[in-house]
Formats: sequence, structure tokens, C-alpha cells
Amino acid sequence: MEKIFWIVLVFVAGALLPIQAGLNGRMGQALQSPLWAVLISFLVGLVAMLVYVLLMNDSLKVQQIGQIPSHTWVAGVLGAIYVSTVVLAFPKLGPALTFGLIVAGQLSISVLLEHFNILVQAPHSINWYRVAGIVLIVAGVVIIRRF
Repeated sequence: MEKIFWIVLVFVAGALLPIQAGLNGRMGQALQSPLWAVLISFLVGLVAMLVYVLLMNDSLKVQQIGQIPSHTWVAGVLGAIYVSTVVLAFPKLGPALTFGLIVAGQLSISVLLEHFNILVQAPHSINWYRVAGIVLIVAGVVIIRRF
């Protein structure tokens, strides 16, 4: 039952991404700057997470911050690149193509990360089923683009 909860939660989170992109695009139009829209979006997200952490009474010791591996700080930069790219591409490509390409890219790198046991808990070797899944996703992106 717990796995079903997480599956539904992740599906809903994924479904929220095109809505977020559309709203960030509208904000970018209103500001006449998509990059300022991304910054404001991150600031609102920062405040929301701060409130959530405080409400959950989740504690953090300052010395724990010093124990964070230095390479993991790049995650924030990657998030900014991702959101900025989506905000810039969304009006040019539309939601279906934008997120079709995102899913294709996510699955492609995820299969490689799992195969080479990079940043994952449990490795999974590349096999024909996984490759076929990626090919089908890419085929879906091509179909979306053509029709």
C-alpha cells in the first residue's frame, strides 16, 4: 500500500510540472523577463519550504551543513538550469513536446545512472526492455512533434 501512495504522489508531482511551467511563463510575460520569473519562483519555493520545514519541526544542526559533500551543492544549480530551460522552451515548443523531451531525457540518463551505479541506491543493468522503453518514449515525442 505504501508503494501505491508513492506512485500516486510522484504521478501528481509530475502532473504539476506543466502547470508550474505555464504559470512561470505567464509570470515571465507579465514581468517581461522569464529569468526574473524563475528567480521569483525559486524565492516563493524557498519560503514555502522554510514554512514547511518549520511546521514539521524538522531540526538541523549547523555542523551537519559542513558534512555535506561539496559536489552535491551542484543540485541547486541543476534545478535552476532545469526550471530556466523549461520556462524559456515552454512557449516555443508547447507543453506536450517540452515535457515529452524532458521525460525522454530523464529516462535516458536514469537508465545510465542505474547501469553504472551512480547516485542510486540499487543498480539495474541496461537491458533490451529498458532500451525499448526509451525508444518508445522517443517515438512518442516524434509523434507528438509531427501531429
